Amino acid sequence: MANKCGDPTARLQGRLTLNPLAHIDIMGALCFVFAHFGWGKPVPINPNNFRNPRRDNIMVSFAGPASNFVSAFLFGVVFQLLRTIPLPPSISMVLFNLLITGIVVNLSLALFNMIPIFPLDGSHILEGLLPYHLAVRYKELERYGPFILLGLIVMGNFSGVSILSAVLSPPIKYFLKLFSGLS
Repeated sequence: MANKCGDPTARLQGRLTLNPLAHIDIMGALCFVFAHFGWGKPVPINPNNFRNPRRDNIMVSFAGPASNFVSAFLFGVVFQLLRTIPLPPSISMVLFNLLITGIVVNLSLALFNMIPIFPLDGSHILEGLLPYHLAVRYKELERYGPFILLGLIVMGNFSGVSILSAVLSPPIKYFLKLFSGLS
């Protein structure tokens, strides 16, 4: 999306690829293995290259969650189509579990990334939607975002009361039912 909006940064750095190795952040991968949360390398962008910086930053930030949402929908379409085909139970169980996992993971990623805390995509979308004077003040909170986010994740892991789960579970369950057709 950034490339379409005039910023070739990711393309010039070889990040427009389906090769997952180009997107792995070592520290994020290690955290995923040991702490059950992680991250990938952020896609490099330079908003100064955008033709319309505020609008284009919103579009670029929305592209990731939107692609996860579309992927969840497509997993759901395949799930619903395969439910109509008689398959051996051993194959159908594995296949259906894989498809449901695809729906849940993509919905989780889409909704998590829409949270308006820096550095998540939702923060850039909110910043672009706010009136300029409020966006400048909101941007001042950017340096605290990773600590707030990490605090929410760690607090949920250690206390057993996850604020993020409480906020994200209802829409995930809603769209899982909608996309899979399961009640």
